[in-house]
Amino acid sequence: MSLLYNHNFNTMKQITLNIEDAKFKFFMELIKSLDFVQIEEDNGDSKEEILASLSQAIEEVKLIKQGKLKGKPFNELLDEL
Repeated sequence: MSLLYNHNFNTMKQITLNIEDAKFKFFMELIKSLDFVQIEEDNGDSKEEILASLSQAIEEVKLIKQGKLKGKPFNELLDEL
């Protein structure tokens, strides 16, 4: 989660915070009450999406090792990023 702070100069400062899960809901209620803070929600992958992606990658590695799927050179993978 990123928070943007407007200091009345039409510029914004950005900070990143790590909040304990147990305190997160309280913190979000508190910070949303401040009119000078703009919150950008984290649109990162969910735990389920990450696990599904890892599972797919493991299956692909198995198929490559068995010769049933052609792998890509490492440089090509880096170019996709």
